[in-house]
Amino acid sequence: MAKIIVRNGTFVTVGGEKPVIRGCMIIENDTIVYIGENEPEGNEIYDQTIDGTNKLYMPGLVNTHCHAAMSLLRGYGDDLALQVWLEEKMWPNEAKFTGEDVRWGTLLSIAEMIKGGTTSFVDMYDHMDEVAQAVEQSGMRGCLTRGAIGLCPPDVQDHKVKEAIQFAKDWHGKAEGRITTMMSPHAPYTCPPDFIEKFVQAAHDLDLPLHTHMSETLHEVLENERQYGLRPVDHLAKLGLFSRPSLVAHAVHLTDAEIETLSAHHVHVSHNPGSNLKLASGVARVPDLLKAGVLVSLGTDSSASNNNLDMFEEMRLAALIHKGVSGDPLAVPATEALKLGTVNGARSIWLDRVGTLEVGMKADFIALDTDQPHFLPKSDYVSHIVYSASAKDVVDVFVDGKQIVRNGECLTLDEERIKYEAQNRFELLTR
Repeated sequence: MAKIIVRNGTFVTVGGEKPVIRGCMIIENDTIVYIGENEPEGNEIYDQTIDGTNKLYMPGLVNTHCHAAMSLLRGYGDDLALQVWLEEKMWPNEAKFTGEDVRWGTLLSIAEMIKGGTTSFVDMYDHMDEVAQAVEQSGMRGCLTRGAIGLCPPDVQDHKVKEAIQFAKDWHGKAEGRITTMMSPHAPYTCPPDFIEKFVQAAHDLDLPLHTHMSETLHEVLENERQYGLRPVDHLAKLGLFSRPSLVAHAVHLTDAEIETLSAHHVHVSHNPGSNLKLASGVARVPDLLKAGVLVSLGTDSSASNNNLDMFEEMRLAALIHKGVSGDPLAVPATEALKLGTVNGARSIWLDRVGTLEVGMKADFIALDTDQPHFLPKSDYVSHIVYSASAKDVVDVFVDGKQIVRNGECLTLDEERIKYEAQNRFELLTR
């Protein structure tokens, strides 16, 4: 039994009775067994003792919407509207992607994420066996899904459905439970209704959640109305998508009635502020969603539309843009933004023991170096995390009680090889 103690640390618990604790935390195997101001009495022997002086500990960040392999196209199609970006830049190049491209693009994103404090992420893409193997190797958590676009002949559609089902069967619960899966029709505007219904049925058969893009742009919403006579929310509800536990990405353009529908069906929303701003898709009605009881989390989307995977930046954007749009400085306070990036993210992908630093929770935690000017004075650490910190402040990362980043270095991945291979794959793709 591995036993670790962190002494002299400052802990932002997110879900604990005290929001900030200065003291120690004890981990046994994959679980937090103690957190408090005073070390328990007794002559305990620890396998690892960590000095937490000048370190701020917090739950690992949870990125609830990503296409990791698209890191190979970072900076390749900037300053474009979504449909132009997709149809002229992304889809033609993604069509060239091989399993090797997906492997190295995903590993590049995973290295960026874990070094930046993200311990769990959602990925929707193709060649998902490569993604799952990368997640398994890295030591982080992945909620993975074979995303499928249905704009193709019926035999190709059937192949994609079967592939998605097989991937879920092969990988759900694997990597010591760190990998879970979902079923994912890409979006209402890229998937015919009967194609979406096949994914809904598969999700019922496999007892899995569903994940899709929804209402990202006004153009998409209006086209859905023109084509099907319904806006995307009612369209997906009619097709039965919300009959399963569901996570939708973006949900930017919603009416009051649609927010009520999402709330009534307990649909989770992944808010992607950075990507939505860059693609000029709009600003989601996050304060209204939260007031309606909708579980909202944060996602980066791909680093081709963001262009980084810094979840600290997403928390800061979520706290700031809704203040600016609404004129209400309390629209998304720092405490709420921190929850969006941690415990809300974990619950959005049905991880019940992830997202807070409390006894009985999984030991998924990160440490920030606070011995830096932008962390002083030592006034409000929750505020500092949201408004001052960045991914570059992360020094240590643990998942399931196992350290995967130490002093900013990946312990499970060969970062130099990943950087070399990713650059090489980009050059081959864009010749």
